Amino acid sequence: MWWSEMRRADATGTGPARAGGAFAAGYRGLRAAAALLLCGGLVHCGFHIRGDTVLPFRTLAIVGAEDSALVIDLKRTLRGNARVGIVDKPEQAEAVLYILNNQNDKSILTLSGGGRVREFQLTQKIMFRVADAKGNEWIPASEISVRRDFSFNDSQALAKEGEERLLVADMQADAVQQLLRRLAAAKRPG
Repeated sequence: MWWSEMRRADATGTGPARAGGAFAAGYRGLRAAAALLLCGGLVHCGFHIRGDTVLPFRTLAIVGAEDSALVIDLKRTLRGNARVGIVDKPEQAEAVLYILNNQNDKSILTLSGGGRVREFQLTQKIMFRVADAKGNEWIPASEISVRRDFSFNDSQALAKEGEERLLVADMQADAVQQLLRRLAAAKRPG
């Protein structure tokens, strides 16, 4: 019996899966065994759902680039995943994140024989440091750099602009996650 015929028969209640026969019991057992095998494989390979990020401080102030999309995304992530209080004044914070530089760049990666652009490289560089209100450093000045390459075609310029916007958003999300991991690995000064 073909799959479409089995589905049609099951929908009317006359098929083997609805009949409650040996086929139905074997089919349910097969599905249960497959689910157990899949779960066992995931546990065995070390997969686990990412939980909340544990940071070594309870409050954080962010200084520099306050209105940038990077800082807005970082604050949203910290409030949701890390359960850290974001304060406006550095004096009130246990740690202060200084965004020293947040730079986006687009450069030509390759040219065709006729001198037309074939590929671009997008780069986002973030310079930052973390200190407490007294100036003791949690993390010395560091850099996060994220790059993406994408092909370009003049005949698909509008679609490539959309692709570029998506890549920039993906780069920023990646940079926020890298910054969050670095904050989680910070050591209390002194």
